[in-house]
Amino acid sequence: MWSKGWTTLRDAQEQAIRPILSGDRDVIIAAATASGKTEAAFLPILTKIADSGEESALAIYISPLKALINDQWSRLEELCEELQIPVTPWHGDITASKKQKFLKYPRGVLLITPESLEATFVRRGSGVRQLFGEVIYLVIDELHAFIGSDRGKQMQSLLSRIEAAAGHRIPRIGLSATLGDMDAAKKYLRNEQDSVYLIQSKATGQDLGVQIRGYIMPARIEGQAEVLPVAEEAVADHLYKTLLGSNNLVFPNSRRNVEFYTDALRRRCESDSRPVEFWPHHGSLARDIREETERALKDGSRAATAICTNTLELGIDIGAVKSVAQIGPGPSVASLRQRLGRSGRRAGERAILRSYAIEDQLTSKSCTSDRLREGLVQSIAMINLLLKGWFEPPNASGLHLSTLVQQALSMIAERGGATAKQLYQWLVVEGAFLGLSTAEFTELLRSLASKELISQDATGLLLLGQAGERYVASYDFFAAFASGEEWQIENNGRRMGSLPITSPVFVDMRIIFGGRRWSIISIDEQANVIVVTADQGGKPPMFDGGSISVNDVVRKEMRQILQGTESISFLDETAKQLLAEARTHYANLQLATQQVLVFGESMELLTWSGDDSNDTLVLLLRSLGVSDVGNEGVIVTIGKCSRDSLADKLSDISELEEKDLSSLLTDVSNMQRGKWDWALSENLLKKSFASQYLSFSGAKSSAKELIKSL
Repeated sequence: MWSKGWTTLRDAQEQAIRPILSGDRDVIIAAATASGKTEAAFLPILTKIADSGEESALAIYISPLKALINDQWSRLEELCEELQIPVTPWHGDITASKKQKFLKYPRGVLLITPESLEATFVRRGSGVRQLFGEVIYLVIDELHAFIGSDRGKQMQSLLSRIEAAAGHRIPRIGLSATLGDMDAAKKYLRNEQDSVYLIQSKATGQDLGVQIRGYIMPARIEGQAEVLPVAEEAVADHLYKTLLGSNNLVFPNSRRNVEFYTDALRRRCESDSRPVEFWPHHGSLARDIREETERALKDGSRAATAICTNTLELGIDIGAVKSVAQIGPGPSVASLRQRLGRSGRRAGERAILRSYAIEDQLTSKSCTSDRLREGLVQSIAMINLLLKGWFEPPNASGLHLSTLVQQALSMIAERGGATAKQLYQWLVVEGAFLGLSTAEFTELLRSLASKELISQDATGLLLLGQAGERYVASYDFFAAFASGEEWQIENNGRRMGSLPITSPVFVDMRIIFGGRRWSIISIDEQANVIVVTADQGGKPPMFDGGSISVNDVVRKEMRQILQGTESISFLDETAKQLLAEARTHYANLQLATQQVLVFGESMELLTWSGDDSNDTLVLLLRSLGVSDVGNEGVIVTIGKCSRDSLADKLSDISELEEKDLSSLLTDVSNMQRGKWDWALSENLLKKSFASQYLSFSGAKSSAKELIKSL
């Protein structure tokens, strides 16, 4: 602290000293990006290790990313330089000799990913008791990135297993800048949430500069093969003029758009005979191309802007950037906050967010979504909520049975076998999978046995089966999450591209792809292929949420914006004009009191609910005989259903008791989202899917509101 010239501690660092030094409670430190959370945790932790006089005292820091471990390694080594406390990074790129040195003397600070922890349990077996016996703290960085995910459930299970190996309770310390629900975060960190001490920084964080710029896409001319990307080229022009000569991040929401904007911006560099300043970064690019972009950003000797997907949202050390650009709505408010945290890190600089909204030129055939300017209004709503400090709360109630499969196999491998009763005790009663009944756990084990993942000997001991041994021996086993495969879209034998789809899909469902509306005619789950035919339902909206699942609060904020009359200060003139059009249309349709629009034999339901609620409403309506129904963002579309019939079905839905939703999922084809979902029985797969992706209460609430409108 003296050598760094610090004259004071930041408020979170000050508050963290006593509760962490006491070592008798769990702690969450919630503070803005670049606010010194790492030091807030480790100044007292390292003090405790240095003062304890215990040569074997160990603190484990768990991070979601290898790059973040590398970044923290250098920071912690500097803190530990004069303390003679070793700091050991552990992931796939670390040398075997460094790992062996730690295994021989497991002390100091270990920086590790969940996957490497998993590998340690599987490969070292009973040796983990000696390895983790002296652990005195567990630090989980980017806590928000784990909650509500398969990987997060794996993390919870691993924390329990470390404590079981150590034989004592270990204080857990969670760090995050974007926690949307503090109670959920406390419950995630330790199920006895009352024991978790919460530190929320009072620091306001960065000064923020925000602007949303509006662009209008010319209407498609009858007979024209495609619409020229006039608006996209105009966005590229503004990006080029604004970002040239500085380091920035641009998030265009898809890999296809990353390629388009990188090419457009590089062409402008070449036209002006300038060195290339714009670089692509997404998961499908080769590693050396991604690393070239990272080096260009971090180098500091030249200007560099990355056009990227969420691969550069978190963790990778690229240095500070001047600004962040978002093309279209961000994936979530929390994601916007995370991206924005990359900007304005230098003293005296503010964080800058530029958002670009591309909307269709209105014609007589324009749909309601276009007229309401859904993409623009969603962008405004997300920035409003960001400024208020709201973030999406995680879905912490999911069963995550895919991860339970992995953890069951891992524990059998670690212990050399286990009884069903022992596994249930370790993983459910004392572990992370609370609430699973013994009958459901038995059904899970039977399903694993049918897939030869486990077997049982004459004494009743569960062992790895032939397939189980093969999977556990693979390096790929240690990751609990799937790689996020996309669905290939095919029409008349021609592959048109791929699309991440999070809503339930079924035959006859309409999807939007490539600016056109399609109807699904067949689904191949094994090959991840969806075959479509052109849908004659009219011109689709320009806005396409893709893999984004929008929260209820965002949609309700969108409605407030459309009902309002106040000026939005961060809109440019075109965006103001577009918002004014949307508000006029909202008022003309009397959408403040009306939520059902009738167009001949079809209807549009404006639920103003999130996608989990809308998806569930769609499935409930289908189960009641409404076959032509779909979730299209802010609107649920209904075809060939009378007003009276719809009212009856919504009344039935509003009175339903929450029960097993598996009957709704009979013809849904994309329920296997988790890595091990294929190993589940059909019944458990439906339960797991429903718990993570559907909202029965949200659908009932929407039905009640729609009945009032009818």
